[in-house]
Amino acid sequence: MYCFQAQAPLAMKLKAAAKERCFAMTPQELNYRMPPEWGAHARTFMGWPASEEQWPDGYQDACRAYAEVARAIAGFEPVTMIARPELVEEAALLCGPAVDILPMEHDDAWLRDNGPTFVVNQKGQVAGVNWKFNAWGEKFSPWEGDNLVAPRLLSHLKLPCFDAPIVLEGGSIHVDGEGTLITTEQCLLNKNRNPRLGRKEIENVLKQYLGIKKIIWLKQGLEGDETDGHVDNVACFVKPGLVLVQNCPDPADPNYDIMEENIAILQESTDARGRKLEIMEFQQPNPVYMDGTRLPLSYVNFYFVNGGIILPCFGECCCATDEFAAALLRDIFPDRKVAPIYGMPIIKGGGNVHCITQQMPARMLEETRRYSYA
Repeated sequence: MYCFQAQAPLAMKLKAAAKERCFAMTPQELNYRMPPEWGAHARTFMGWPASEEQWPDGYQDACRAYAEVARAIAGFEPVTMIARPELVEEAALLCGPAVDILPMEHDDAWLRDNGPTFVVNQKGQVAGVNWKFNAWGEKFSPWEGDNLVAPRLLSHLKLPCFDAPIVLEGGSIHVDGEGTLITTEQCLLNKNRNPRLGRKEIENVLKQYLGIKKIIWLKQGLEGDETDGHVDNVACFVKPGLVLVQNCPDPADPNYDIMEENIAILQESTDARGRKLEIMEFQQPNPVYMDGTRLPLSYVNFYFVNGGIILPCFGECCCATDEFAAALLRDIFPDRKVAPIYGMPIIKGGGNVHCITQQMPARMLEETRRYSYA
């Protein structure tokens, strides 16, 4: 295991260091784009649970679950876990020698949302987009440390940084790598994110910073999703032209109308290349509640790794749908190994496997080796 030196903790120094590698031009102007998640990865980044207060229903269970996900991913590709300096030893002990630990201050453990969105150019060079982060519409505090994670990490990696002018979380977008992005109105048009911006302004930023050409706007996310409807719980591209969604067969379930509307939008949509979308469906797991609130269980929240897929499963009353989800992914991806992971300890915090991971795309071979930490 490699344990990295912590950077200077002062926010001013971190911001100054990050700014040194930031561009005045946008990624689109420099021919960068966000690649699809199923492309080759150089590494996966994760963030260790930051405090027991954030996991009142099972901090140790959450830590063990995060470690299990990290070890599973490490069977396919390198993994770096950022951890508060005082929690480095705990993270290293539970994750084991296959996972690299990077000391870094942060406030929460959802690196999909507060980490950088990596982009690549035509030469295979990698950079990162630093979105503004406000804890899902200022729902939780503090978030100042999380707002510095992306520039901190990019500075550590010595990668160029593009400072984006909007609040956005990585779980609110999915791309096909060929110019198309899926998101939800409930999240990106929510006034608790960018109250002065409308759809057109947000679309322009997405195009400028992700190199996309077309946005497909779904309406809402799952009931009980504290993120205001992140798309990575309801629909995702798995190949150009192919979208996986989670259906809801029960008309009495609040998710029924939500998903029927989203599926109808997808059926009427074309991608950036003008293709009609093929849609395949997971079966929704049975509802599970915690303290009277429904948990947003979703198989769409799986994560691509090199040669595999990490799939959250929920056991107990969801065994049949767990098996269906794994079988569906094996049918679609016969050349990938599907690795089911018990996701209940993580979903109690509000997300799952996709929410706690962030892929760094592979660059040209020489650069991939240079930053492999091997």
